[in-house]
Amino acid sequence: MKQIQRSSLFPPDQYGNRWQNLPWNSCFLFLSRLLKRIVTEVAVGVKRGSDELLSGSVLSSPNSNMSSMVVTANGNDSKKFKGEDKMDGAPSRVLHIRKLPGEVTETEVIALGLPFGKVTNILMLKGKNQAFLELATEEAAITMVNYYSAVTPHLRNQPIYIQYSNHKELKTDNTLNQRAQAVLQAVTAVQTANTPLSGTTVSESAVTPAQSPVLRIIIDNMYYPVTLDVLHQIFSKFGAVLKIITFTKNNQFQALLQYGDPVNAQQAKLALDGQNIYNACCTLRIDFSKLVNLNVKYNNDKSRDYTRPDLPSGDGQPALDPAIAAAFAKETSLLAVPGALSPLAIPNAAAAAAAAAAGRVGMPGVSAGGNTVLLVSNLNEEMVTPQSLFTLFGVYGDVQRVKILYNKKDSALIQMADGNQSQLAMNHLNGQKMYGKIIRVTLSKHQTVQLPREGLDDQGLTKDFGNSPLHRFKKPGSKNFQNIFPPSATLHLSNIPPSVAEEDLRTLFANTGGTVKAFKFFQDHKMALLQMATVEEAIQALIDLHNYNLGENHHLRVSFSKSTI
Repeated sequence: MKQIQRSSLFPPDQYGNRWQNLPWNSCFLFLSRLLKRIVTEVAVGVKRGSDELLSGSVLSSPNSNMSSMVVTANGNDSKKFKGEDKMDGAPSRVLHIRKLPGEVTETEVIALGLPFGKVTNILMLKGKNQAFLELATEEAAITMVNYYSAVTPHLRNQPIYIQYSNHKELKTDNTLNQRAQAVLQAVTAVQTANTPLSGTTVSESAVTPAQSPVLRIIIDNMYYPVTLDVLHQIFSKFGAVLKIITFTKNNQFQALLQYGDPVNAQQAKLALDGQNIYNACCTLRIDFSKLVNLNVKYNNDKSRDYTRPDLPSGDGQPALDPAIAAAFAKETSLLAVPGALSPLAIPNAAAAAAAAAAGRVGMPGVSAGGNTVLLVSNLNEEMVTPQSLFTLFGVYGDVQRVKILYNKKDSALIQMADGNQSQLAMNHLNGQKMYGKIIRVTLSKHQTVQLPREGLDDQGLTKDFGNSPLHRFKKPGSKNFQNIFPPSATLHLSNIPPSVAEEDLRTLFANTGGTVKAFKFFQDHKMALLQMATVEEAIQALIDLHNYNLGENHHLRVSFSKSTI
């Protein structure tokens, strides 16, 4: 028999037995010390997290001569498991998890199994960076092992390994495994709930972030716009999405998304965290929110409650189309079936179609590497300049170069930063009126706009804007990505200094040759909506007044709005 590690309680005999064949008084002394130490460690274990020192379990093993075997999971005694569990073992609903990070929690380990079925028990062996996880059925365990055989699971950026245990059942002594059992019970309570947690009073200790049905989503490397509709298309594959709120924080596009069931949130996080929405960009970073319910006040492009299609659109926000509202109401009555746990098929056709319908991204199938040069024709050659084209087309992307053709001055070549931006500009500006003429925008056969040779005067018809400080989309994650709309009579004004009054702005915009029909300040008076008589007048005003110096080091920002006043 392998000698057990020595203890200060009582020295083992030559066979490694601590009290066998000892006099009764020595046995009594040994048991007294042992009992005193157990009582002390139980008290410490409850305070520190009993899984670290005193997690106890009884494992029923078909290979044992005993009906049950008591195991103390204090790190040292986990040596008893060494060599028991083999990768090629028979399927079991008890799984052995190895190579866990030292600081990993029970909740994180339980989360590994939730997408595959109900987790019924857990035993942490922190001293050995291992754990045993019991699922409700053997079928669920087989699905979990098969999936993680193809996709290596990670916890805290560290790969871990999952295999079948030789043990068919995991029984824990709740008095010695209190922390793990408390976490498991809390997860089970949430997992089996039939309604969202919004109307439930939950104590802070009972619910941890990992049990929330609300996900916090951050988009890294956001070189192309991501809309509320795109998020809904992607995340609804894993369950019924109830609410979404989008916002920009620390120059990063973020969202809070609430499912009807916390299990769906677990599944979505497992499958989507770290995936790209579009090729090589727009990376999803997903975590559990501390919130358990989202309070959505308005249904618009920034927030939506799919259970409340009757909500107003909010001040200065576009109204939700009644047909879409009806579709949302119908959708919430259906529970979406979770999709397969596999990486996103990016670009996602449905998501791209939703985004294109919202007027935010290029049409499906056009990649960032597409044609970046546009040919614009039927221009007013008496009025058009490279600067005016830069300002107008800059609403939909970062214009790099503009060339008005020398021998055909009613036409120009415009080079955008990428193919998605050129597609956006073409979709939104083709057929619009600029300086009294309907312009035509198509993709050019040219791959780049050539600058004139050095020393050659082209009469200012070509201009390089590559280093312009006025690019709207140069910064990844910019909130400008969320405010791309087709040309409209209503303009959104921002960066207004406190000293500028409504009458000042009305006069300024009337001087562009149009009629100001309506005006409305936002509550903070730093932004406003201004409505011209026609879309053509709004286009003219934007060209003339975007970046206009209002004084006090404030340059006016002008963009198209989807709202009406």
